[in-house]
This record gives sequence, C-alpha cells and structure tokens, in this order.
Amino acid sequence: MAFLRSAVRRMVSAVRSPPAPICRTSTRSYSSEPTREKGVPYEKTLKQQDQASTGPSKPLPRSADVVVIGGGSLGCQTIYHLAKMGVTNVVLLERDRLTAGTTWHTAGLLWQLRPSDVEVELLAHTRNVISKDLEEETGLHTGWIQNGGLFIASNKQRLDEYKRLMSLGKVYGIESHVLSPAETKDLYPLMNVDDLYGTLYVPKDGTMDPAGTCTTLTRAASARGATVIENCRVTGIQVRTDDLGVKRVKAVETPHGTIETPCVVNCAGVWATKLGEMAGVKVPLVAMHHAYVVTERIEGIKNMPNVRDHDASVYLRLQGDALSVGGYEHNPIFWDEVSDKFAFSLFDLDWDVFMQHIDGAINRVPVLEQTGIKSTVCGPESFTADHKPLMGEAPEVRGFFLGCGFNSAGMMLGGGCGRELAHWIIHGRPEKDMYGYDIRRFHNSLTDNQRWIRERSHESYAKNYSLVFPFDEPLASRNMRKDPFHQVSGAVKNYDFYGAYENKKNVNYKYSELLSKEYTFDFPPHHDVIKNECLSCRHGVAVFDMSYFGKFYLTGPDAKKAADWLFTADVNKKPGSTVYTCMLNKRGGTESDLTVSRLEPGAANLPLAPESNGDAYYLAIGGAVAEHNWNHIRTVLQDQGFRCNLTDHSEDMGMISIQGPKSRELLQEVLDTDLSNEAFPFSTHKVVNAAGHKVRAMRLSFVGELGWELHIPRDSCLPVYHALMAAGAKHGIINSGYRAIDSLSIEKGYRHWHADLRPDDTPLEAGLGFTCKLKSSIPFQGRDRLEKQKEEGLRRRIVCFTIDEKIPMFGLEAIFRNGVPVGHLRRADYGFFIDKTIGYGYVRNPDGGVVSADFIKSGDFTLERMGVTYKAKAHLKTPFDPENKRVKGIYA
Repeated sequence: MAFLRSAVRRMVSAVRSPPAPICRTSTRSYSSEPTREKGVPYEKTLKQQDQASTGPSKPLPRSADVVVIGGGSLGCQTIYHLAKMGVTNVVLLERDRLTAGTTWHTAGLLWQLRPSDVEVELLAHTRNVISKDLEEETGLHTGWIQNGGLFIASNKQRLDEYKRLMSLGKVYGIESHVLSPAETKDLYPLMNVDDLYGTLYVPKDGTMDPAGTCTTLTRAASARGATVIENCRVTGIQVRTDDLGVKRVKAVETPHGTIETPCVVNCAGVWATKLGEMAGVKVPLVAMHHAYVVTERIEGIKNMPNVRDHDASVYLRLQGDALSVGGYEHNPIFWDEVSDKFAFSLFDLDWDVFMQHIDGAINRVPVLEQTGIKSTVCGPESFTADHKPLMGEAPEVRGFFLGCGFNSAGMMLGGGCGRELAHWIIHGRPEKDMYGYDIRRFHNSLTDNQRWIRERSHESYAKNYSLVFPFDEPLASRNMRKDPFHQVSGAVKNYDFYGAYENKKNVNYKYSELLSKEYTFDFPPHHDVIKNECLSCRHGVAVFDMSYFGKFYLTGPDAKKAADWLFTADVNKKPGSTVYTCMLNKRGGTESDLTVSRLEPGAANLPLAPESNGDAYYLAIGGAVAEHNWNHIRTVLQDQGFRCNLTDHSEDMGMISIQGPKSRELLQEVLDTDLSNEAFPFSTHKVVNAAGHKVRAMRLSFVGELGWELHIPRDSCLPVYHALMAAGAKHGIINSGYRAIDSLSIEKGYRHWHADLRPDDTPLEAGLGFTCKLKSSIPFQGRDRLEKQKEEGLRRRIVCFTIDEKIPMFGLEAIFRNGVPVGHLRRADYGFFIDKTIGYGYVRNPDGGVVSADFIKSGDFTLERMGVTYKAKAHLKTPFDPENKRVKGIYA
C-alpha cells in the first residue's frame, strides 16, 4: 500500500491538467490503488441493500399538521422535537432512505465552543440529545463517542481567539484548557508540536454517527406518533391565496398521493432550492463538493481527540484506529447541475483541489506520511452567503419553513436548530435569538441574486477556518445595493475569488488593505480615526450617512389599531410627534426597536408623505434588520387581520444625521425653519426646505447629542449634503462612520438590536421599560408577558460595566460576581469621552432568584477577557450624561 503523500503526488502528476473554471460541474476520475475505494468510514449506513422496492415505506395520510421534507440530520431532529413538543400528526417524507442526501457521508464532528453565545447553546442541546436524551428514551446507542477536541494555534492571535472561546465557555460550564506545546505532546504523542504556540483542549467534544443518530431520532419520534415515510419523493407544493391575498401552504404532492397540510418544512439540503421553487420560495444556497480521505490503520492513534488546525485549514477526525482528513480549500468545486437521483452517492475526488490539505495534515501528524489512504469521501454539501443556516418561515409563503443550508454543520447544529425550528412552527417564533440564521436577515433583492449568492458563499467557505475578528467584512459582492451618497464614498473592486478559478488577484486594493489592519484583538490602527470622529461629535458637529435605514409607511383603515398592537409605546400622539418604541413577539421578546412618526393626513407627496385620509405613520428602522422588521410587521398584520397598507420607501430616500453641540447653529443656515427648543422640540418632525429641497427633519439622536436627522428624496440627497458640508466647514464638520456610532451609542447607553437587545430579551430586562405603555389600558403584543415579569421580578437584567485598564473588549467576555460567572458581555466598545472601555451584558442570579438593584450594587464584579480577569465597575445608569441634558441642547 502506497503512503499518503507519495501516493497522492504520483496520482496528481500522472493526470495533471490546467486549473478548472468556476463553473465546473464534474470532476476527473483517478484510478490508483490507494484510492480506488470511495466510501464513508462508518460500519453502518442506511443505504438500501434491496433496490427492488420503489414504493413508499408506509401509506401516506390524507392530511398532517406538519410535513417535514428531507430525512437528513435536520429533518430527523425537527420531527423528533415536534413530536416531543406534542405535535404528533407530523409526517417526514424522504425521497430515498434516511440520510441518503448529504448526512450519510458527513464527518459528524461536534465542537462545543464557538464565537457566539447562541451557537454554544445550540451545540450544547445537540450534545445532550445525542449523548443522553435519546439513549434514555429509546435504550438505543446513537454512536456518540466522547473523545475530546483539540484546537491548534500556530500564532498568538489564534491562541487569543481560543482564549476568548475559553472565557465564554466558563459562563456555560464548558470545560476547556489552554495547553502548552509540551502539554499538547503529552496528550497527543503523535503530534508535531515544534511550530505550535499553544492549543485549546475541550475534553467533552466528540463524534456523532449519522446513521445511528437519525435512526434513533426517528424511532423516538415514531414512538410519540410521528410518521416517517421513506422512498417517497415530493413533486409539488400546493399554495393557496386567502381572503386577504396572503399566500399559504395548502398541500404536498407526491407520485403516491397528496397530503393536505398548512405547514411544510424544507430540510432538503442541497436540493432545498428546487423544493423552494415548487412553492415560489427563494432559497439562497449553493452546492459544493466537500471532501475528506480516510487513512489506513495508525498505530497509537486510538482514543486521541479530534483536531482542528485552523491555520492549516485542516481537521483530523478520529476514526477508530485511523483518521479522516479534510478541510476547507480556497477553490471548492461548485455542483451546478444538482441531480435528483444522487442518493448515497459520492463524487470522484479531485486531487488538484484536495492536495492543499495533505501537507498541513502531515505536518501536524508526521506519521501520516507513512500511512496509506483507505478510501476517499467527496460528497455534496450546501453552503450559504454567510456560512450560517437558513431557517424560519419564508417571506413569500406562510407556512413554508426552512431548515437547510447548514454548511456541513448539520449534524452538530441539528439538535439545537431542530428544537428551535419546532418551537418556531408551533409558537410562531423560536425561543432563542435565531436572527443570525433567520432567512429574513437577507434583503429580498439579494436572495435570488446568483452572483451575490455564489460570490459570498465562496468567500465564506474559503474563510471558514480564518480567525474571527470583531470587525471583519466580506470582500465578495460589494456594491449590490448603493445609497444615494455612494458616489461620494470610495469604490471597491469586483471580487477576485482570492485568485481561484484562474481569476487574477486584486492588487493595490485600498479597501482590502484598510480591512486587513482591522485583523487584531488589540486596538486597531483606525482607533484614533474613530476617536477623532467621536470627539468631533461630542464637542462640535459630525454628519453620519444612515441611508441604509428602512423607511416604511403604515396607513389604511386599521392603521391606528395596528400601531397600538404593534408598538410598545403610545405612538398616537399628535401629528408631528416621533416616538422611540419597541415591537415584541408573543413571549414579550424584543423583535425590534425603531422610531415611529405620526403624520398629518393628506394627499400623497412621495416619498416624503403617503396618501392618507386618516391615521398614518412613518417607521424608521435600522437598515441591517429592515427586512426582518418588514416581515415581522407584515406577519402581525396578517395574523390580526388588520386592514392596512405597509409600503417600503427605503430605496427612495437617503438619510443623514447631523449631531453635536454645533448642529443647531449649522442647520439653521441650511433649513428654512426655526430650530429652537420651543419651535422644534426633541422627538418631533416636520417637512422643511433644505437648500431649496423638501426634506423631512426629525430632532432625534442615536449618539446622545443635540441633533437632527434629514430624510431626503433620493435625487435631492447630494445637493443637500453638499450644502451642509459647505455651511459646516467653519464649524469643523466631519464625516463620521458606523464605528463611531457604535462607540457613541454604547457610551450613551443606547441599545443596538441583535447585540444588547434581542428577541430573547424583554424591554424590562433591557432597561427599556419606559418604552412600554403599561400605565395605559391599551393592549399590545407581548403585554401579558411583561406584566407577569414585572409582577414576579426580573431574573436577569442588563448592566453597564466600565474598566480602568486601557484594553479593548468586543463582547463575549465573561462576567463574574463575587467570583461566580453570572453572564457575558453582549456588546463592548471604547467610550472616548469618558475614556474607558464600556461593556453591556445581562446578569443573572446564580441561585435563580430576582436580580434587584441591590444585587448589582452589592456585588464585586470582574470581567474575563482571553483568560485574564479585570476589575469592573457596574452601573445601573449610563455614566455618560445620565440626565439626558445634551439631547435637549443643554451643555454646561
């Protein structure tokens, strides 16, 4: 048997061919003794031995409450959790046998630590289900092996990243240890540690078995009344339109009959896009070849932990007394012609693509150079634009849910995501903050843009093992959407695929060079740039481009009823008022924070004013979450049967914010209206002239200063901007960016949705009780949950922390009270006015009791950053301008 490196190189040199184009859909076949066998390393798969049976494994029911399509990890986990939550009239349809698509060949690794608190919780649930719950429920072993996990660091930055994970893990009770090279060698004697900086060892990581897991899941679901039907492909999804014009799932069609159902769950993996098309639903994912090789027996490898060598972009999975070796390359092969007949099938491995992993693997475990290859595994996997799954109810069709696009992590995320998806289906929303996986995180103009999907998915794949820095940004598919001020800002270049597929790498690329300077866990070089922008705003005047904000109008006969129900605050003040408010889900969690401006009724003057004979509202919402907000509002309107019109004018208007002590003096020269406190109070708005152009001016602030926003028709944006900059020159006006907003807003104590304010946080926990009309009798969604929480007391609450040391924090740092972990920072930044690092996090009582103000005041708090502890001061109010004088224009 030939050895690994020499065998591979002989094969590659024998059939060397030019680099492949990006659209290659087939691979070359290599015939060489060491890799003749294609097959997964599992003792058992669910591949059907008797191919004579072509009909469904069970008769189809006439109807079901839920139909799950796809019998892989996500489909099996979803039906299991639905049944466990009491939905027993549920059917799973699999076109072949369970796991036949992509699950059967997955590596099945489970790592407990990720740079996300939500993902840590999802992984913990998967581990509990696989290692404990299923065996207790069924008496069957899932194939779980707890052999531990080892992350390799070849440099200080990588070890710092691991230390961040270790600190977060302490909050969740996950055991982990930073090891020296010598300690690593003791743990894993076959490893080369000469080039190591250190490692992170997690003893309770492990390995899952696809067949064992999915078999046990479906048996447990069936025992509760669920129906699992194999050999039954889906040929169509029937969609009906209700009386309000809303599209809803009606039925699932198969060659063997139709199942009436109001709910379909798309767990079809790489085939999910085709399934979505049957219902008119966009599913933005791509299929790629993803591979690993299985070695022959290795003496002394048994019981070793799984290894991830991120810097070499390779993983080593223990396989009995052998290893599976795989990774993420910069030039993956796209599978463009997805075949419906691809079941329990594999591609031939393209060694030109895979070879880059071999040297890294041999460097880490040198004995591999003298080890043969037993088999190759190259199968399809689905990948997405941000390397996160696609979940939740599709915007196009009610009752059509997504559970796909898992980027080869469907096994380890399956348990947690299956539970959240089941909760989503039953209750309308998940329990955890799943916005990072929600299909609604993507703007509707992008989800069928093939260039965007392909470029972003490639970059996310290629960078999967890259260091996760706090301020990284993608290079792929820039300029997909442009605001009216785009021509003022600098250009970015077309995506170069990092030089793959014969693309020429971009050179002299200023944006990429600037971005690379942000790749640090220390203060970046741009720290002083941000400082200048922040202090200019605090002491003078700054302008911010906020054009990406969502800008919606809510009108119609039931607009007032809808506004009362949607918004926590009383927005029905006199026309000309603007109110900061939240929107909640049924559990009282915060789905959004936004401003709502009440408008005068009248004729249309779009885009500044809609036509309205009655109540009308203008909604301004953070742009990154505008799509989420749009769909939340639309869903509530549909569920409540409100007769309203919701219109989106986000692309029709730009928005700039002029903030700082000198903003009034500057704007008074440009606007034709009195800007005094008496004539233009805080939280009001009016249509005015700016340099001869009509704009809507709002006296608001996201940074805690005197200031106004100008909402400007698209064609008027540049003339108004140039007039402002000309008038502001003598005041020292400067352009400022979102990093400055992040710093200024956290210094003031303003929330950022999806950071220190999420769907799993109530306004009371988040210190936003003032936005809730609880003193009135007006009902609103989630009110009952807030009233109950207020009566029982808060079990956790947001707290502001400052530290005296000049070190950066970014979020995920552990919070300790009297030496006991009580939470972690959700968000952190540097406050330049108070000259301190500031962090916000939710603190819980370890005893499960109420977290009172005295509980906070009496505690001795520390923050742990990368394993180092810092003494912290806890604040129940922001240390910056706690009396809100500055937004009122009162400066000492």
